[in-house]
Amino acid sequence: MACVDRRIVRWGAMAKATTNSETRSIRLLKVGEQVRHVISDMLARAVVHDEVLQAHQLSITEVRMSPDLRHATVFVKPLLGVDEEAVLKAMRSHTAFFQKSVAGKLKLKFAAKLKFLGDESFDEASRIDALLADPKVLRDLAPRASDDADDDAA
Repeated sequence: MACVDRRIVRWGAMAKATTNSETRSIRLLKVGEQVRHVISDMLARAVVHDEVLQAHQLSITEVRMSPDLRHATVFVKPLLGVDEEAVLKAMRSHTAFFQKSVAGKLKLKFAAKLKFLGDESFDEASRIDALLADPKVLRDLAPRASDDADDDAA
């Protein structure tokens, strides 16, 4: 009887250890990466027969999964950002095909509903670079003479 009690305690402890928020977020990242790889592979092999998608080189930059793994937001960026709206429209028109393919490759309990959005992170990074290159900001970031004197005294 004592052995049975220990197993129950051990199993209970294992269940608690595997359901914390950190492991859930790691799982979301892993599943998102798997979805990204499946979609990228489909685009690289030109499995989707669409003139717009075949005419552009695309980058699937990120896939964000919902906590229940039922929804996935796929961030897409065409090379050099050319014709982003046309590419997004083409991706959205083939959403059902992408969802079916992802569900077939990944053995998950539910097939994730895909939503395609343009990736704005590159535009945001360019905006931040432009702000940091502003002469007023550079002036504030430059070392001061009083700071150099303090360093020499120490």
